[in-house]
Amino acid sequence: MSRRQGNSTRRTAGSGSFGGLFHPKPRSPLLSTVLVILGAILFIGYFYRGSGIFGGHTEVVSKIEGEITCTLEVQRAIPILKKAYGDNMHKVLHVGPDTCSVVSKLLKEEETEAWGVEPYDIEDADASCKSLVRKGIVRVADIKFPLPYRAKSFSLVIVSDALDYLSPRYLNKTLPDLARVSADGIVIFTGFPGHSRAKVAELSKFGRPAKKRSSSWWIRFFVQTSLEENEGAIKKFEQAATQNSYKPRCQVFHLNSYH
Repeated sequence: MSRRQGNSTRRTAGSGSFGGLFHPKPRSPLLSTVLVILGAILFIGYFYRGSGIFGGHTEVVSKIEGEITCTLEVQRAIPILKKAYGDNMHKVLHVGPDTCSVVSKLLKEEETEAWGVEPYDIEDADASCKSLVRKGIVRVADIKFPLPYRAKSFSLVIVSDALDYLSPRYLNKTLPDLARVSADGIVIFTGFPGHSRAKVAELSKFGRPAKKRSSSWWIRFFVQTSLEENEGAIKKFEQAATQNSYKPRCQVFHLNSYH
């Protein structure tokens, strides 16, 4: 497509062929130049939007295709979470795909230590992520089994996307274990029902399509696993979200740790 547009631009510059197409009279050199410049601007804008070089455009395209992940949403929500949890954000564990991106962002926050658990393979990870793994900050671990941490190792545990790929059989084990390693709460970011479709890449990486469950389903499940919603954190999160005009693109649940 780009080569055809490039040829059209050369024809316009050389012979004013766009003028012949749209008007029987020849156009002035100035008008032809303006058309060439305008066409170049439109072409460059289309290229950058399609390639995702500008972050904002990437987000728009991803949202249309249903590719906004809850891990990305965690990164957007960090300022809101800090207002909601305050000092409880000083020692955070993130669990979910692409955890390196969340951990890297959390480590840039003042008075915040962060660790991550990546439930899936990271062979394609960049050098920065592999460095976090070598330092032991990020671990690759199957969350269907107990996490390699002592009880209450972290003040807050944040989970995104990972639970959507677990059946209730494994959720019954994984969610209580997440509560075990947290001292002050758990925050779960999970997808809305019907907002995505299974992709070949998703199936090859996660082994099954994501199961997007309703809020009522999750609330029933929390009751079954003896986990209570953190009403105080919910209220503070909603207040901070309103003040900052933040609207979550994923479902967000705030739970108390086991005591």
